[in-house]
Amino acid sequence: DIIAILGMDELSEEDKLVVERARKIQRFLSQPFAVAQVFTGYEGRLVKLQDTIRSFKEIMDGKHDNLPESAFYMQGDINDVIKRAEELAKEMGAQ
Repeated sequence: DIIAILGMDELSEEDKLVVERARKIQRFLSQPFAVAQVFTGYEGRLVKLQDTIRSFKEIMDGKHDNLPESAFYMQGDINDVIKRAEELAKEMGAQ
């Protein structure tokens, strides 16, 4: 992993953006599956193929660059991610 070797500071702004989006996609791939509920504690979600494709496209196009990486973890579709980001923002505001 080039980032582990060089660190984020050595990357160009464009490359940093690519890395940030890739990390969001990596987190987004952790969608909660019903068969894994016993291990993860997250209720499984069924997401339509079209919603998954739309969600990935929006992430790759940068539509959600403003959302924190943590909001993408164990969510269903991009609407769930947006909702989680709003919840995280409220939690941060309450502190």
